[in-house]
Amino acid sequence: MAVCVSASMIPSLKSDRSTLLGAASAASISHSTKLSSLSSLQFPVRTRFLQTGSARVSSSSRPRILPVVEAKKQSFSSFDDLLANSEKPLLVDFYATWCGPCQFMVPILDEVSTRLKDKIQIVKIDTEKYPSIADKYSIAALPTFIIFKDGKPCDRFEGALTADQMIDRIEAGLNVKQ
Repeated sequence: MAVCVSASMIPSLKSDRSTLLGAASAASISHSTKLSSLSSLQFPVRTRFLQTGSARVSSSSRPRILPVVEAKKQSFSSFDDLLANSEKPLLVDFYATWCGPCQFMVPILDEVSTRLKDKIQIVKIDTEKYPSIADKYSIAALPTFIIFKDGKPCDRFEGALTADQMIDRIEAGLNVKQ
């Protein structure tokens, strides 16, 4: 079973990657008084869709359909708290919503979670929402997987893998057999 961590669950880890729209920026975008009154709003660095009335503008004309993955939501005050209180070793998937290989891994991680449910717990960390965690573990490529055993990293690998390749890698990292 996968665990999904969101900004609402870990308030101390709010996104570092949002920009504050200052008065100067608002003035450069438009001289409208309506926009300048929005100068204290925060906007994410990347915007995926623009919704105006019934028209939808996106980078792709095709809608993206992602498989449904059963996730168990849990609240922790910090990532260190999650590591310290885990009953099983953790496989942490560092991903981003815009990353194609990361999206490819969703059904594979679901299969791995099902097959190794007694051996490991899978946790997904969105690097866009938690850049401080990504920086702490030097995440430079996506997807990056780190296996934590007893709260400490014991193995790390990057890129998309098949379910069998991932299970072999996890078992080798944990020195356990299925």
